[in-house]
Amino acid sequence: MRLMALIVMLFALLATPAHAADVGFEEIKIANGAESPLTAGVWYPSDATASPHALGDVNQTVALDAPVAGHGLPLVLISHGGGGWYGSHYDTALALAHAGFVVAAVSHAGDTFDDQSRVLQLWRRPAQLHRLLDYMLDDWRWHERLDAGRVGAFGFSNGGFTVLVAAGGIPTLSKIAPYCEAHPEHDLCTALKQAGVDLHSIPEVSASAWVHDPRIKALVVAAPAFGFSFDRAGLSSVRAPIQLWRAADDRHQPHPYYEEAVRADLPEVPEYRVVPDAGHYDFLPPCDTRLSRKMPDICNSLPGFDRAAFHERFNADVVQFFQATLR
Repeated sequence: MRLMALIVMLFALLATPAHAADVGFEEIKIANGAESPLTAGVWYPSDATASPHALGDVNQTVALDAPVAGHGLPLVLISHGGGGWYGSHYDTALALAHAGFVVAAVSHAGDTFDDQSRVLQLWRRPAQLHRLLDYMLDDWRWHERLDAGRVGAFGFSNGGFTVLVAAGGIPTLSKIAPYCEAHPEHDLCTALKQAGVDLHSIPEVSASAWVHDPRIKALVVAAPAFGFSFDRAGLSSVRAPIQLWRAADDRHQPHPYYEEAVRADLPEVPEYRVVPDAGHYDFLPPCDTRLSRKMPDICNSLPGFDRAAFHERFNADVVQFFQATLR
């Protein structure tokens, strides 16, 4: 009888699905030349037990500062939108980490929710992303667990612009003034006017000032800002596979001057996704009731649009894309 009980127990154990790995998380500081260190968040597979922890205004279920699980892990960098921070896309980061990716997101100094002093110094962002990648591959405490040949990047809005530059794109900032003269009612242009920015004082940046990183092998680009500043020549060196997303009801970045401008001039046809009824900020995670009251412009979707259901599909598609392109 004892032998029979052991056999039954063994079969029960074999029939039980393996417990999915939890996600570890840590905040890191990265040297940034003469400036203050950059702050970044890192999500990664871990066998440690996860529990709820605050991340800004939200909670995420992670194991803080836990050991990483696995070897030869692919890495995805995240670049947030204007006025965001490293936690802006935490749900996408969690989905990728649960799927076996290490994810590193930097707060872009000078273009965060608490410091927008250098928003139009757009060349700073790709340089910061480059520093993040250097740190992750060379100095992160678990860097030997990473596969340096499998690096991707995800970017939203200003972050979409950032990862396009990182992958080889060269924008022309002098296009901003004529764009706003032709479309003064567009959000970008009204914001610049309210900020007192002289459009003709925006400096043109030499091609050498834009930092590229050939280690990045695949991109997910959602609602890229300043899409009209690129052209066919400026995107000619962007050869990495791209999943490009557009919100069909994006009133912040009106069609066809952003995603469509990028899609039309990429040398390789991207995987192009248009999300019906979605607005610009629907690429950010769903908000709870408290956060919706605090930030209604960012949190509230069009009536009938289910942001939570969309993010389930969106995150799954992002994971599948990086699984296919970072093999």
